[in-house]
Amino acid sequence: MCISLYAKCYLAAKKFVIKSFQRLVKKLTFIYQLYILRDPFLINVKRWFNDAGDDTLRLDYRLDETSIVFDVGGYLCDYADAIHKKFGCRVYVFEPVPLFYDKCVKRFSHNPSVTCFNYGLSSTSGWFEMRLDDNSSSFKTTEGGIIQEAQIRAISNVISELEITHIDLIKINIEGGEFDLLPAIINSGLINHIKYIQVQFHNFITHAVENRLAIRKLLEKTHHEMWNYEFVWESWELL
Repeated sequence: MCISLYAKCYLAAKKFVIKSFQRLVKKLTFIYQLYILRDPFLINVKRWFNDAGDDTLRLDYRLDETSIVFDVGGYLCDYADAIHKKFGCRVYVFEPVPLFYDKCVKRFSHNPSVTCFNYGLSSTSGWFEMRLDDNSSSFKTTEGGIIQEAQIRAISNVISELEITHIDLIKINIEGGEFDLLPAIINSGLINHIKYIQVQFHNFITHAVENRLAIRKLLEKTHHEMWNYEFVWESWELL
C-alpha cells in the first residue's frame, strides 16, 4: 500500500516537474525570440496585448442595429457575440467545422439577429480536407490534427443568395484562407460594398509576406488602413 502510494506521488511529482520545465523552456524561448532575435511577429503580438486590442480596436467601429457584419471563421462565436452586444447589429457567422458550428448555433438559438452557416467562404465552392486543431483548424495546413471533410462556398454566390447589397464589417480569421478570400472579394468588385475589413493574416503560408503585401496594395485602391499589427490583426475602412 505504502509502495503504491509512493509510486503515485513520485509519478505526480515527475509529471509536475516535466510540465514546469516545459513551461519554463517555452517562456525562455519566447523571451529569447522577442528580446534577442527581435522577432517582428512576437513584437507585434506584444504590442497588441499591451494595447488590449481584442477589447478595444476590434470593436471600435461606427456600427448600429442596422449594420450587417460577416464573421468569417466564427470558431465559438466570441467575436460575433461581442460585436452584437455592443451594437445590436445583424451578424452572419461562417464556420465550416461542424463541432464549432453546433456550439455557435446553440449559443444563439434564441437570437434571430445572429445566423450561423456550416461552411466557410472562399473564392470557389467545394468540399475539402480540413485539419482540426481547435482555433487553428485550417484547410491550408498539412501537419497535425484530425482530418475532416468540410465545405467552403464562393463568397459571391453566398452574398447573391442572401440578397445582401452591402457589408458594414467583415471579420476574417480563417487560418491562411484569407489569401484566397480577399483576392476574390477584390476581383469580383464586392470590395466596393464593404465598409470595414478586419483581417488576421497568417505567416505559416508559403510566400505569406509577399502575398500579404500584394493584397494590401490592392486594398489601398478602395480602403485606407485604420490600424495594423503585422500578422496579428489589421483593419481597413472604405475610402
